[in-house]
Amino acid sequence: MGKRFKSIRICEELKIESAAAEGHCIARHDGQVIFVKYAAPGDVVDVQIVKKKKNFMEGKIIKFHEKSSLRVDPTCQYFGTCGGCKWQHLGYADQLAFKQQQVVDAMERIGKVEGFEVMPILGSGQVYGYRNKLELTFADRSWVTVMPAEGEPFPTALGFHMPGKFDKVLDIEACHLMPDYVNLIQRGVKGYCEANGIDFFNVIKQEGQMRNIMFRCNRDGEWMVLVSFHEEREENAGLMQYIADTFDKIVCLVYVINPKRNDTLQDLEVQLFAGKPYLTERLGNRTYTVRPQSFFQTNTLQAENLYEITKDFAGLTGDELVYDLYTGTGSIALFVADQAREVVGIEYVEEAIKDAKDNMLLNGVENCKFYAGDMKDILTAEFIAEHGRPDVVITDPPRDGMHPSVVERLLEARPKRIVYVSCNPATQARDAALLDAAYRLVKVQPVDMFPHTHHVENVGLWELRD
Repeated sequence: MGKRFKSIRICEELKIESAAAEGHCIARHDGQVIFVKYAAPGDVVDVQIVKKKKNFMEGKIIKFHEKSSLRVDPTCQYFGTCGGCKWQHLGYADQLAFKQQQVVDAMERIGKVEGFEVMPILGSGQVYGYRNKLELTFADRSWVTVMPAEGEPFPTALGFHMPGKFDKVLDIEACHLMPDYVNLIQRGVKGYCEANGIDFFNVIKQEGQMRNIMFRCNRDGEWMVLVSFHEEREENAGLMQYIADTFDKIVCLVYVINPKRNDTLQDLEVQLFAGKPYLTERLGNRTYTVRPQSFFQTNTLQAENLYEITKDFAGLTGDELVYDLYTGTGSIALFVADQAREVVGIEYVEEAIKDAKDNMLLNGVENCKFYAGDMKDILTAEFIAEHGRPDVVITDPPRDGMHPSVVERLLEARPKRIVYVSCNPATQARDAALLDAAYRLVKVQPVDMFPHTHHVENVGLWELRD
């Protein structure tokens, strides 16, 4: 029997009931829901309450009485500390089952829709080494679980920010989410800097030279490395030359000078040190240019599957006018263009539209048009009158989902089909409730792009009601 929260904030021998959103699991105490991190359905645990809200509490496990049969040994030594891969203690088949249920629950409970077909979730062919992009942060003081002995120097860090702590960075010897070559580079760079007295950034004092390093790779095993320095220094060239001379798989070596108080790259000038200023990647029969600041799906092989599902749901015959909303660098638009009469892509980020147009030329595609601007401002009745009423709309919005005015415009335009690609089932379900005024949800296809995390993509097909 759990002790009362008000006395010691510990609930004893709680049974973890089920998985929930955001990587939590659910337990109950005195009729109130408790969300617990790093738990597994079937665990029996003592939980310390760390946050109390009106309708729920949040807690962390402080003692196991019984461990769930669903648990497996995590591969990563930093599991439970760095904040990533929150489901690494669960078998992959169970991860997939929980993600599929997350999609169904969102549609039924938030969207209040029913009667749709649920396609079996498509798991990732790679559960480790699947990412094509990784970003690490330098810090002059590493976050540690054990303080250094008196007189010993505090260790530096090259790794990930601790959850919710902008000024705390955990040093990472090896991350398993990208091909192992990334670990050779990042440990080599850290070692070079320490051996040559190049100092690491302190975000509080806003001083120190090494800020961030970003890695990208393509399916051909070619790599891009971007180093972010705080200021121009003579020693920068030595580090960059070391990287160029040591790691022969790097075909794009670039850097930025970032004197700002944030780490964003979009407003910085990327300078080429060696090789070419981009990578190229293939999805289906298309080739895409991936620049340092470009958005590109981070699981290449699974992105190809995601786009094939999107194309299949669109049901194109070659005669359709397709609108691709939130088109990014035009990856989906170009992927489906060979089965459409014309594709009109709209995207907020102007640089992304430049990439989309470059990719269109690279692939010899002539039936796409791309426009930059805020979706709710671009997608107007006048825009639709000028470009034509779409037969099919493909929409792939950010995590916040579509703006209500965008949904309203779709209801006015009344395309025959809407294919909605989402990285957040909750906001997709919210939009589903709005679309229900004129559309029927036919089917959903969950897709796992990020094994060992709680994130899940979902492709939904809506058809215009008779």
